[in-house]
Amino acid sequence: MPAKNRTALGPSRKVIASLPKSSTAAPGATLAERIRQTLERDIVGGRLAPGTKLDEDDLAAQHRASRTPVREALQHLASQGLIELRPHAGAFVPTHGVVELAEMFEAMAFLEAACAALAARRHSAEDRHLLGVAHEACAKAAKRDDPQAFYAANRHFHRCIYRAAHNEYLAAQTVQLGNRLEAYRREATFHPGLMSLTMAEHERILDAIFAMDEATAGAQMRSHLDTLRDDAVSMATAMQRASRQAAR
Repeated sequence: MPAKNRTALGPSRKVIASLPKSSTAAPGATLAERIRQTLERDIVGGRLAPGTKLDEDDLAAQHRASRTPVREALQHLASQGLIELRPHAGAFVPTHGVVELAEMFEAMAFLEAACAALAARRHSAEDRHLLGVAHEACAKAAKRDDPQAFYAANRHFHRCIYRAAHNEYLAAQTVQLGNRLEAYRREATFHPGLMSLTMAEHERILDAIFAMDEATAGAQMRSHLDTLRDDAVSMATAMQRASRQAAR
């Protein structure tokens, strides 16, 4: 797909000082999913401090639910690495700091850069089609200014790149780490201007992949993840600072 047929929306990079607008539960979400999303936002936003114990009975009362959906929500959060389930002790918010978050994004950047480089070398005609369709879905969501739809489309776009790399082990490792960072990536989507910036970066990644330029595809993807890391770390730092100030 020629570059002129794809839409690049994007101002130059800006340092975003404002906090993101919170995401909301998708229509039709189950009670367990709504509980999970509420806890996810509170953990990522620093409203649940590291080391906090998540009591099932308290959560059930707070959400007017039985313990079953609460346990489902906690299991899902544990699979993302957002909480720790300790035998005979319960669920706790882990003590991940901003430095550890930055290190995870740094590792993710290298994994995704490897996927992009391999995709440039190995992608098929079908991969080109799927990547183009995924890119257009992102563009449509950005044009509607719909962060929920954009997040889903963006996630699919990245997974199309993993698929185009044709290395199942690398793809699996990338998805596994991505699941741990999912909440931070979702919240960062709500930063003003991030969707248009992301579209411009996707454009450069896709151009390099379609040109079969491995070095540029990897470098562009690494830069893309560095942008996301900076936004996520800034967001986490600002929200944790706000939470500490509110607790005084």
